Amino acid sequence: MRRLTPVLALGALLLTALPAHAVDGPAHRESYGTKAPYAPQQDRHGYQRPPAEFAPVFTENVSRHGSRAATDSEDGDLILALWGKARAEGQLTGAGEEFGPKVRALQAAMAQVGYGNLSGRGRQELAEAAVRMERRLPSLFKRIADDGEKIDVVSSGQGRAVDSGTVFAQSLAAADPELKPLIGPGRTDRDLLYFHKAAGGAAYREYIENDQRLKDTLKGVTNQPRTAKAARRVLRGIFTESFVARITDQVGAARAVYNLYAIAPAMSEESPDGEGWGMERYVSRRDAAWFGYLSDAEDFYEKGPGFSGSDITYKMAGVLLDDLFEQVEAKRGGTGVLGAELRFTHAEEIIPLAALMGLPGSTEPATPGEAYTYADNPWRGAAVAPLGANIQWDVFEKGSRYLVRMLYNEKETAFKAGCRPIAKGSAFYDLDELERCFGRS
Repeated sequence: MRRLTPVLALGALLLTALPAHAVDGPAHRESYGTKAPYAPQQDRHGYQRPPAEFAPVFTENVSRHGSRAATDSEDGDLILALWGKARAEGQLTGAGEEFGPKVRALQAAMAQVGYGNLSGRGRQELAEAAVRMERRLPSLFKRIADDGEKIDVVSSGQGRAVDSGTVFAQSLAAADPELKPLIGPGRTDRDLLYFHKAAGGAAYREYIENDQRLKDTLKGVTNQPRTAKAARRVLRGIFTESFVARITDQVGAARAVYNLYAIAPAMSEESPDGEGWGMERYVSRRDAAWFGYLSDAEDFYEKGPGFSGSDITYKMAGVLLDDLFEQVEAKRGGTGVLGAELRFTHAEEIIPLAALMGLPGSTEPATPGEAYTYADNPWRGAAVAPLGANIQWDVFEKGSRYLVRMLYNEKETAFKAGCRPIAKGSAFYDLDELERCFGRS
């Protein structure tokens, strides 16, 4: 008799919660921007039940890779060069004396993981997300195993996305071993999951490289008096006042410190005690919030809702939205052979997809000439696309009727304004209604 295997096969790895860090506090999380590590946004026991007699028949997701090392050593190299010079001249503060060894250790840990690669925390995030998916939909995965349906795993082809898919699939198979032979080998689709660098992103790349309005706007956001003041405060925590005065690019140096601060929680599992790197000692909450805002502004204009009247930052995500619909339509039409479609990608795809779909926090562009600010726009990188961010559609069937429920970072989430659920407050939508709402019918 077939039985869903509990998480015991995964061992203590998935049964032990990740250690708490400053990033986990809601008041502080925003300062990490899109480098904030993942946290599910809803308890699995709080999900709505589907209407009577509707059974799950398919699930699909789009997931950002998990927590990772920095993509290169540039920030560490820059600030360590300054630190070495200051140390030789006796120009370090007391806290600054400890800063260099901490950065060297963090750099060594990232080099060992591999720059840009999944960290231990990132692997655990993906593994735990897979187990939660299986636990949310036990009858679906029983059906998949009983009927021999396939589970497709596809990624951008970039190492951290490939590894995310592998870890997710392995964890899913460990949670339910009967799924293992049904999970296909990971495959690559750059046009679908790396579209910002593929042919479909040509106009977008032209915008990023040459749009003068974009350049002027981001320059105006950064070149505020508050940036220079925050930079000076950060550097004064490490170097003496006279040494700071000699740093030609104080903002660039302070942003390097901030970038190390922002990536540190993603590398917590590699820290000497497994608890963290202590980088928050060098960036106050006030200054972290400001540099986090600057990072968010860049992502907002370059990947998110951007300027009102323009869809250049997110129109290209249509290829991914089309695929979400096509998979469900194939299931309804009887041509779909999959029980689950699992996709693994990057912030450059999640952020524009969220804007295109009108997901919470991604509905408001900025008026040209009026800069994006936290005060007048809800967009936050830590909420829209943290490391491990995901969008999931679960499909339920009763006869010829198909319902879709969306989870955004594992929270039941309404589709965009104008899409009508089956009842007020319901998380379930008729597929026909979604096709109408998104202009597919």
